[in-house]
Amino acid sequence: MRKVFFLTLFSLFASFSFAQTVNQNTGWFMFVNSTKFNDKWGMHFDLQLRTEDNWDGVRNLLVRPGITYYVNKNANATLGYLFTQTYLPNNILVGAPPLKNTLTEHRIWQQYIYNHKPWASATLSHRFRLEQRFIERQNDELFSQRFRYFFRLIQPLQHQDGAFTEGLFVALQNETFLNIQNKEKLNNSFFDQNRAYLAIGYRFSKKFDLEAGYLNQAIHGANNNTINNVAQLAVYTRF
Repeated sequence: MRKVFFLTLFSLFASFSFAQTVNQNTGWFMFVNSTKFNDKWGMHFDLQLRTEDNWDGVRNLLVRPGITYYVNKNANATLGYLFTQTYLPNNILVGAPPLKNTLTEHRIWQQYIYNHKPWASATLSHRFRLEQRFIERQNDELFSQRFRYFFRLIQPLQHQDGAFTEGLFVALQNETFLNIQNKEKLNNSFFDQNRAYLAIGYRFSKKFDLEAGYLNQAIHGANNNTINNVAQLAVYTRF
């Protein structure tokens, strides 16, 4: 894992050193739910909306359901499906062939999550996700696979006796995306993107969190790199 981490950092710095970088400002809304049917089985669902640059309309819709198996109290595995659409601006050039205004991607995904306490008051989650992507593009369709590593730290801001069930908290997370198949048809790079995030939230009960924060998305593109400054609002529910 340490080798993968340093390889990712090297790829990130190298990619962003030799290419033009575009800056954007967007907003993301995220709703995430986990529901347990019993001690071993449950479901995952998340819904996301993402805006165009400078909040100029909706750019992305993501819907992601999954079935979860709880290995034990600290670990679970999920198999799921994702449907996402990208809505493109209607830029029509005289004499140019018509372009699609909506592009659709389907994914099958598998993930494993391990939770533990790095110290008494905090919770740290590690998520390993593999995606099989069926990508619609303007002139063709592409299949690729991508690996994602994500960690998320929750630190309550008040003293807690026992489990954290109510109060203010800080969330710190990072996710790295790596292309593992057909990268030459995407951005010709092992490194795809990185998302670093810092937020403040409030846990109303063991079933409901609300948080708002800043996410920095660094994307390695085929022609240009992008730094996306994201204002994110997230709702988490657990049943």
